[in-house]
Order: sequence, then C-alpha cells, then structure tokens
Amino acid sequence: MTEALAPETTAGQNVRTAVDIGGTFTDVFVQRADGQIVTAKYPTQTDPIEGVLAGMQQAGVDWADVEFFSHGTTIATNALITRSFPKIALVTTEGFRDVIEIRRGDRESWDPYQEVAAPFVQRRNRLTVPERIGYDGAVLTPLDEEKAREVARVLRRREIETVAVCFVNSFTNPAHEILMAEILAEELPGVAITTSSDVLPEIFEYERFSTTVANAALVPIIGPYAHTLEERLAESGYQHDVLLLHSGGGVMTPAMAEKYGARLAASGIAAGAIASRHIARQCGYENSIGFDMGGTSTDVSLTENGVLGTTNTWSVEFGYPICFPSIEVLTIGAGGGSIAWLDDAGSLRNGPQSAGSDPGPACYGGDGLLATNTDANLVLGTVGTTLAGGVKTLDVQRAKEAIALVAEPLGLDVETAAQSIIKVANANMADAVRLISIRKGHDPRDFALVGFGGAGPLHAAYLAKDLGIPTVIIPPHPGVTSAMGCMLVDVQHDITKMYLADTAEADLKHLADSFVELQQEGKQRLVAEHVAEEDMVFEYFLDMRYAGQWRAIEVPVTMPLTSLDDVVATFHATHHKEHNFAAEDEAVEIYRISVRAIGLTAKGDAAPAELIDPASFSPEAIDGREVLFPDEDARILTPIYDRAMLPPGAEFAGPAIVDQLDTTTVVPPATHVKVDEYSNLIITYTD
Repeated sequence: MTEALAPETTAGQNVRTAVDIGGTFTDVFVQRADGQIVTAKYPTQTDPIEGVLAGMQQAGVDWADVEFFSHGTTIATNALITRSFPKIALVTTEGFRDVIEIRRGDRESWDPYQEVAAPFVQRRNRLTVPERIGYDGAVLTPLDEEKAREVARVLRRREIETVAVCFVNSFTNPAHEILMAEILAEELPGVAITTSSDVLPEIFEYERFSTTVANAALVPIIGPYAHTLEERLAESGYQHDVLLLHSGGGVMTPAMAEKYGARLAASGIAAGAIASRHIARQCGYENSIGFDMGGTSTDVSLTENGVLGTTNTWSVEFGYPICFPSIEVLTIGAGGGSIAWLDDAGSLRNGPQSAGSDPGPACYGGDGLLATNTDANLVLGTVGTTLAGGVKTLDVQRAKEAIALVAEPLGLDVETAAQSIIKVANANMADAVRLISIRKGHDPRDFALVGFGGAGPLHAAYLAKDLGIPTVIIPPHPGVTSAMGCMLVDVQHDITKMYLADTAEADLKHLADSFVELQQEGKQRLVAEHVAEEDMVFEYFLDMRYAGQWRAIEVPVTMPLTSLDDVVATFHATHHKEHNFAAEDEAVEIYRISVRAIGLTAKGDAAPAELIDPASFSPEAIDGREVLFPDEDARILTPIYDRAMLPPGAEFAGPAIVDQLDTTTVVPPATHVKVDEYSNLIITYTD
C-alpha cells in the first residue's frame, strides 16, 4: 500500500522520514521538501531492519537525501510478551530475593485458579549479597566484596548474559550498587549490567526492582538492534542521527537506548497518541481523544489543553510494572479481526479474541469460519468487496455463513446479527473512551475524536454519537498515522529524584538547587545526543500528595521557584478533578521532583492548502451501493467517494462512504463532512 513516487524523484531533496514497525506491517511516512507526503506499507520481516529498508525503497526514498529519521517499534514489547530475551539474573540485598515474585499480592483477576505469570528472572538466578543501606543513606552493613565476587563467579558459570543490581534503599545512596556493578564488570566482561539507582532512583523496592529487571532484559536486545540499524542506514547513505521513539513521547539515540531499553517497551502506541494530538491541534482543537483501531486492538489516548495524559506506572504484563514516564494509552482487544461469540448465558460478545491474519476473518477465504467485525461490515455494505485498491478480494457469502452461526442461536437474521456485532464492538470501544475520560473527570463532549488506524474511520462516527462528541477528525493517511507520529517528536529525557518534604516547611533554596542538579543531568544527556544548547528546553514537576496518602499527582512548576502557593493550589484542583474531592485543610507533601529535558527538533509541518469554494464543487461519486447502517432499519443507496478526489474545502452530507488505499471512512446519515486545509475529514452530526 503506497503513494510512493519513483525512486529518482527524491534525489537532491531534503526528506524527512518516519517508520513504525508493527506486528503485521511496517508503516513508512515520508515528507518531501515541497511538502508532498509519501506513504508505504510493507510486511514486517523476521529481521525488522529489512522491513525498514524495503519499505523506504518502496516509498521511493534515497537515504542520502534523508535529513531526519525517527523510528517506533514493538521489538521491546514483543520481547517482554514472548520472554524472548537473554539469560538474566538479579543480584540483591540478603532477604530481598523474592520481592519481584511476592509483588503486592494483587491479581489481575480474583479467579483463585488464575496465577500471575512467573517473574522474568528464575528464582535460582536471583542471588543475594550481604549489604545494607539505611533509609537515610547511611551504610549499616558494608558490601561484602568477597561474597560479591563469589556471586559473580556463579553467574559466570551459569552463562548469564545480563544482570540487574537492585539493593534496598540504593536510591538514597548508590555506593554499594556502583561497587557491585564494578565487580560484575571485572568478573563478567561483555555482560550487560543495570543498576536500579541509575534506572529508577526512587522509593518502593518492588516497582524499582521490577523496572530495573525489565530494563536489564531489554538492554541486550535494544542496544545491538539500535546500533545495527544505525550501521545499516549509514551504509545506505544516511548521514544523521537515528532517533528511536520511547514511551514518554520523545526520542532517544541508540547510545541512550542501549542504557534505557525498557523505555522503548511502549514505543509503538505512543506514536499514535502523539499524531492524534498534532492532528487535532492542527484543526484547532486543544482537547482531543485519539482512537486508533487496527486489526486486533484499539488504543485510546486523551489530550487536554494540548497536553497528552501521562502515567508513571504501566506494564506490558500484569504484575511487573515499568515506572518510566509514559503517555497514557488504554488498549482493549477490539479490532477488525475481533471475533463475535456467545457467552454461557447466550449473550453476544465481541473480542478480545481475534482471528488475526491466520485464519483471518471468514471473508478472507481462509480455513476459519469465525464471524468478525470485518465480516459484519462487509455484510452491511460499509466495507466493499475489495481492499487495498483491489489487492485483496472479500467473499460476502463466506461472511454471511460465519455470521449465521452467531445469528441462529439468537433467533436473528444475518443482517440484524451483523448490525448487533458492530453495535457491541462500538459499545466496547465507547467504554474504553469513558475509562480514559469520564473516569478521570473529563467530559467527552468537550473533546474532538481523532479516528485512525486501518479500522478507526469505520467506527469513529458511531463512537462520537454514543458519547456525545461533537466533532470527528479523520486524518489524510489513517493507516500510517502512527508512523507520522514518530516524525512529530523531540529528544526527551525524564530525570527524577526522591524528595520528601512538607510544602509548608520546604526549603525553597534547597528545592531549587535540587531541580538545578537534575537539569544538569538532563543537559548532559542532551549534549551526548548532539542537541545544541539553543534547542534545549527544561520542564519542572513536583509529585505531590496529601500527608499519609500512597499515590502522588504530578504538578508542573515554574522556575525560578519563589513560592509553592500556586503549586499547592494546582494540586488541590487536580486532585478534585481526578478524585472528586480536595482536602484543602490537610497538609500537602512533596514526594518526588522531576525534570523533563527536551531537545527540540524541526517538525517540518505541512503548509495549509487553499480552500475551494464549496458552493462551486459537488463531489462526484465513483460508485454507489446499498448500505445497512447499524442504527437504520433498511438499506440506503449510499454514494462512494474516492478520497483522493475530495479537495480541501469540499463539503458533502451523509450518508456516504469514503474509500482510500489504507482504510474506509463511514459517514452515517444525518452528518456533514468538510475537508479542511490539511485534507482532514471533519465530520459533525446535524441533528
């Protein structure tokens, strides 16, 4: 799937590129110097780098012309999910060997027969040494260096390839961890070593240990991958930095990815959230909800006042948190391949099981006969009988046969069952939007919905109606929007430090000096990534909580710091918004300080196009078909428009179907569509 130009057309031009590697496709997004966009999709290869090179070749790009390359990937995520990482060990304080297995005693499900997955490190490879640092950083028991070397020799005999060093209270004094790392480096040359005091210098050993172990597992994978990618691109003619998207919504160079591999564990889903914010702001909406629906899952994100929601605790697998800052994205098992099924009570369900690509939806003609959302859309007519410009033909009869297996037990005809399947799928996705919005004190009616991904534009308008969202935005290239997000990022590092103090008694000078200390560390990281000083920006935050509380809320701070009154007031207001109460008479304490070090990159925004007079243009349908919309009682003859033939400024009323190479957009009855100056489709309801 491509809008690629001939390979020679980029010669001598400055080209900006981004690649997002997914489980099925590698998506390529290219912006030429003249603003023209080129997109391509290439099947993801066993060696992902081959997919990157092939996708760029398909898009007609000469690497010598590329001045910017950013890259999102699911490699780290997949390594944790499949546990395909090198042999790993944990070295910790005596008595704390089982912290990562005991966890916090919680479960994902209260089913007593459903156990939490085993830790990433086998118990036999979790070794201890005598040492102890007190809560205040004082050395209570010196590190037993002979015992430490004995542990190192045991790990060498076991052919351990990567080690996580996690000592109790090391966040207050890292001396013992540093010494242990030096001993391991002497005894185990070539083995990757990760210390918790470097990765996450914070209280709560379980979260710190878990994050460090995840990082240790990924460093030997991400480091070689990043450096190999860098070398292969250089051999192809690329002469600039390779930038890797991390979970926090920024990018890092291979040198930093080699140290903080776990930051890439949510790389792919962050890209879509970044793109949705950019697209909404381009359209004039500071509040937006990103709705990225693919073949197996849906990712939902939220932006308020131009700022993406973030979280400091997330996980790839339940029970093993990663505590690097991350864009908050809610993922549910709802996609084009999600299977419709009946539960034990005879009720219709949708997902999270997916038909995947093998056997795929029934209409693909494979061996399976499982009714999916794609089959339902095909039966209703919202999807045509061909995909990807005719590359794939869909079998309507097979889709009907699959849906009949669901319809008969319910006493429904096939078409009514197809409508029901789509309604249940839409309800599941609407619930996900409610979780990330209403649950956190946001009213969806104050937001615009950005629908993208291969299946997002099929369902976005229905979600908007269910949730009362007034505006739906469909970007020009929905199927590669996540790749576009990789191009819209800055170099970014988040540096944190524990800082426990009552706001009423805090020493402002000491607090400001602590911020400066973190800022200097952030500056060093940016310098190491070749960021010019004039492109450096620093943001400051306090994590605050009511005295005695467990969890904290991040509050932005303006420097220079002269008072905490405004910061405390912001904390009360944020607490009220998130939890529906504020205890303004209670003491407020600082829990942690953090600095976000940002290295600005040129974004290369597309210039707006001139709008035509809508009164002088009437879109011409390329076809028409009878469509049964989920909320209608009968089929409606619906015009089919080719999106490439809808110029900026064009307007038309629903019902309509808009086809393009990478997706189909459903425009229900009683809606109005306008193509804006950036070629986004703006859909609004008229009743």
